[in-house]
Amino acid sequence: MDTALITSLGDALYDALRERRTLSPLTTSHPEITIDDAYAISQRLLQRRLASGERIVGKKIGATSKPVQDMLDVKQPDFGFLTDAMHIADDSTVSLSQAGLIQPRAEAEIAFCLKHDLRGPGVSADDVLQATEWVAPCFEIVDSRIRDWKIRIQDTVADNASCGVFVIGQRRISPHGIDLAAASMQMWKNGQPCGSGTGAAVQGHPAQAVAWLANTLGGFGIPFLAGELILSGSLSALVPASAGDRFTMDITGLGGCSIAFSA
Repeated sequence: MDTALITSLGDALYDALRERRTLSPLTTSHPEITIDDAYAISQRLLQRRLASGERIVGKKIGATSKPVQDMLDVKQPDFGFLTDAMHIADDSTVSLSQAGLIQPRAEAEIAFCLKHDLRGPGVSADDVLQATEWVAPCFEIVDSRIRDWKIRIQDTVADNASCGVFVIGQRRISPHGIDLAAASMQMWKNGQPCGSGTGAAVQGHPAQAVAWLANTLGGFGIPFLAGELILSGSLSALVPASAGDRFTMDITGLGGCSIAFSA
């Protein structure tokens, strides 16, 4: 895929984000698109966001658990970038229109905050734990600029791994002395149970998922940096969110967080 087309598609996704509208799947209009092409498109989308004044504060892993892969019909993880504009305070009410959300879905995760840089390849789960200052419960509100979530892996990769906004819980816990794989998550929508899972849902251990991302990004020459937030992937299936909904979650040993939505 030539540079001009990559730029055009990245710009189209940026415009859709800002105008709160969806596009037909890129894989329908451009069936020749490869995953490498899709990452190049995502880089153009990120460039546009940074040029508008946003700054990178971390990275996210997408489609790490089987429930999410089955729901979205993708068979491998992907990654995207987090910016300061995506960060929403815990227990906030978010306006869908002001946040630019189109067709959001909530997922409960474990977030990592790094105290040391990490650069792949060769990063292990233990390396991740040693480089982590704290872990916390997290809501990622994923969103798609692709109409009706009709995505293949190339579509979500190009769309910054379908990232919307994220919430980090207020408790900060050392990753040592807690079994993150066994940590149990419960999620509620408007007071009703809507999801559950354990840390093992993401590649056997959340730190293993983070190591995968460090090594994958290493292949692109992109390091993890001290102070960055890394979202390790959903512990259960995604749950659609609409104006008037409120989501809460709790992870054993880590605590919880919440987010509500208005029009």
